[in-house]
Amino acid sequence: MASLVQLMAPLGITAPAVRTAISRMVRQGWLEPIRLEAVAAYRLTPKADRRLTDAAQRIYRSPAAPWDHRWHLLVIDKGADRASRERIRSGLSYFGYALLRDDTWISPHTSGEVDALVAAEGVRTRRFLAEHDGDDVSLTATLWDLDELGRSYLRWLADARLLIANTQIRGQLSDRDSFVMRSRLVHEWRKFLFSDPGLPPELLPADWPGDTAAQFFDEQATRLVGGARRYVEACLR
Repeated sequence: MASLVQLMAPLGITAPAVRTAISRMVRQGWLEPIRLEAVAAYRLTPKADRRLTDAAQRIYRSPAAPWDHRWHLLVIDKGADRASRERIRSGLSYFGYALLRDDTWISPHTSGEVDALVAAEGVRTRRFLAEHDGDDVSLTATLWDLDELGRSYLRWLADARLLIANTQIRGQLSDRDSFVMRSRLVHEWRKFLFSDPGLPPELLPADWPGDTAAQFFDEQATRLVGGARRYVEACLR
């Protein structure tokens, strides 16, 4: 906990806020307390490990298998209360599904976390694999607002370029500064996990702004990772 408090301080996150966040994450099943060298510590639960592994693959755009041109359909049986339906809606949107109609969700790919989500809410599902007999690009445009998503990527790119330009004026970055800069870039970039379903390239418009933004993010994240890692290791020591 002391190492984490020290690590978060340059980001403007206070010690009470860190402790509150840790307590909340324990209650929600993301962390579990352990003893480490006679001090209180925490480790990821299997649930958190799966979520962070999946998130890292999406944040850093790990190469995906080619799309097989089949759509995954998920039908949620009725019966869940309003709060449960909202949690399911939020979870499926995060996993890259779009609401097709009524209680039917659709995605060009599936997620290994769907089972845990529906099991936690106590609902039953039916699943189908289907091929669309029309234009997949047009179908995609009706399911997701790609115009707004593209504008979001352009806004992020403009802000990120300004952030990097301002730091380059100061010259050589310290390890602490590299950690802060990289954390800010990742924090803003990871918000696309909640709006970008991770569609196959053939379903996206030509000259997709997300590709240009992703290239800039990858370049800067790689450039800063050495100093950021050294700062993290220093805090842990």
